[in-house]
Amino acid sequence: MGREEQTEEREVLDSIFPDEITDISETSYKVSISLEIEQQDEEAEKPCLLLTVSYPPEYPDVAPDLDLSLSSSSLPPYHLDVSKDKTQLLDSLTATIDENLGMAMIFTLISALKENTEQLILERQNAVQAIKDEEAHRQEEVENAKFHGEAVTRDSFLAWREKFRAEMEENRLQDEADRESELGKKKIKMEEKMTGKQLWEKGLVGKIEEDEDAGEAGEVDGLERLKIGEKSST
Repeated sequence: MGREEQTEEREVLDSIFPDEITDISETSYKVSISLEIEQQDEEAEKPCLLLTVSYPPEYPDVAPDLDLSLSSSSLPPYHLDVSKDKTQLLDSLTATIDENLGMAMIFTLISALKENTEQLILERQNAVQAIKDEEAHRQEEVENAKFHGEAVTRDSFLAWREKFRAEMEENRLQDEADRESELGKKKIKMEEKMTGKQLWEKGLVGKIEEDEDAGEAGEVDGLERLKIGEKSST
């Protein structure tokens, strides 16, 4: 009875997977399972699992013998590595096998294996993307911090204001000193370059003459005192 059911199931599988199934012997064959997953390179060949099925004489009353390999893949190994993931994927079929003992189950197992593998890859892709997103977010926060600076508190603002006012007062006093010094230099240069007419117009001529007369009077007075002193001594 078991061999008859095996033959019938094999014929049904041929009609479902005409290009994906390959015989190994009368009681074993391989099925290529194309995985429908998102890839960065849309033109890349889709990864395919190879499920090897062998019928024990008592199948379907006992579980089939299964093995798993990868025929082709453009996926990075951290998304799917059959050498490491085979045990996990085959173990994921245990419940389905138990539920279908006594019935042809290979099509059901192929569907479950395809779904479980695609889900595993999706979870790993999402995990990798989450790491990339977190790193991008961290970099964005670092860049934003360059523009935002430190948070302003009341104490930091008061300290800044006091420092700012002190700097402004210091700059004001320095500007006044520089301006007075510059005005003094300009006044001296202007007086040095003035003509007699300009000096007279600005009322400086009388002052200069008075200073000169005072100087001459001082010299005459000094001379008279000198003469009087000489006479007294004789």
